[in-house]
Amino acid sequence: MSSRLNLTRSQILAFRRHAGSLDERLPPGARSLRRAAWAGLQDSMPRAALLSIHARVEGAHPQIWDDPSLVQVWGPRFSVYVVPAQDHALFTRARLPDNARGRRRAEDAAAQLEAFLAGRRMTDREAGSGLRMGYSLRYATTTGMVLIRWEGARAPTVWTVPRPEIDPVDARRELARRYLHVYGPTTAPAFARWAGIELAQGQAAFDSLSRSVTAVRTPIGDAWILTRDEPAFRAPARPAAPARLLPSGDAYWLLQGADRELLVPEAKRRNALWTPRVWPGAVLVGGQIVGTWRRSQAKLSIEPWRRLSRTERDAVEEEAAGLPLPGAEGRIAVRWDAWSPA
Repeated sequence: MSSRLNLTRSQILAFRRHAGSLDERLPPGARSLRRAAWAGLQDSMPRAALLSIHARVEGAHPQIWDDPSLVQVWGPRFSVYVVPAQDHALFTRARLPDNARGRRRAEDAAAQLEAFLAGRRMTDREAGSGLRMGYSLRYATTTGMVLIRWEGARAPTVWTVPRPEIDPVDARRELARRYLHVYGPTTAPAFARWAGIELAQGQAAFDSLSRSVTAVRTPIGDAWILTRDEPAFRAPARPAAPARLLPSGDAYWLLQGADRELLVPEAKRRNALWTPRVWPGAVLVGGQIVGTWRRSQAKLSIEPWRRLSRTERDAVEEEAAGLPLPGAEGRIAVRWDAWSPA
C-alpha cells in the first residue's frame, strides 16, 4: 500500500461522475449496459434502473432494462436490482452468510424453491404461499440460484437457475472491487452496509484487496481507492454534463452517513434528498446536485435548491423531455416548484 493521497471533494465527485458515466453517455450496446450496471442498478422504485441507464447510455428506450445482457435479482439488502446477466453471481453469492446457520437457511430455501417450482415460473407470493415461507424466500437469492422479474405494478416473478460455480469469498472480493470503483473513496464498513453483509465479511473482502488499493485522505476521513483508479482521481476534471435526472436510489447518491455530507454539504438539502420515506430523484446540473424531482405519469415536478439560469433550466427540461418513460415519450411536462426547506 502506498502513502496516503489527499483528495478534495471536487476530485472525488468528478471521479465518481466519470466512473458512473454521468459526464458523457456511453454508446448503445451490451458492453455499455454492463458498464452502466457495474455495481448494480437499484430498481426498488418502479423503473428506476431504466432511468439510471438513460442517464448513462445513449439510445435508452422503455424496455432497455429487459435487454438480454441484464437480469433482475434481489441484490444488496434484498432490494430489487438490475445487474449484468453474466455477473449476477457477484450480487447474490457474495452475500451468502459465512455462519453455518445463515448458510443453511439460504441453501434450504433455495432447495425447497427449486423443488417446488420444478422448472416453472410464478410470483414470489404464490411460491411463498405454497412453501409457507413468506419473506424468508428471499434468503435463497444468496445461493445465486434465483432470478426475478419485477415490473413495478405486481408481485415479482421468480424462477431458479443452476448454481453459479464461483466461491462466495471470490464473489465478495470482486463485488468489493466494483464498489470501490463506483463509490470510492470508501471503507469496508460502508461496503458492508451497502451490500447488506456482516462487517467482518466486508472487512475480509477489503483485506483481500490489500495489494490493489491505495490509502487516501478525504474531507470526511481516511478511506481507500483502487490503485488503478489513482490516475483518474489526479487527472483534471472532465466537462460535466449540462443536466441529468437521477432516479431514486441511483448509484451516484445511494450513500449513507458522512458520505452524504460530502455529496450534499447542507443539512437541509440532505433532508430534502434523503427523506424518511420514499426518496425523490436528484437533479444534477453541471456536476452538482441542485434539487430534487418527482413524477406522476408524464408530469415532472422539480424543486431546485437555488436559482437556476435560463440555460440551466433549458438543459433540465431537455433532459426531462428525453426520459424513456413507458407511454410518455414526447409528452413529458415539467413543473417548477419553489423549494421550502423544513
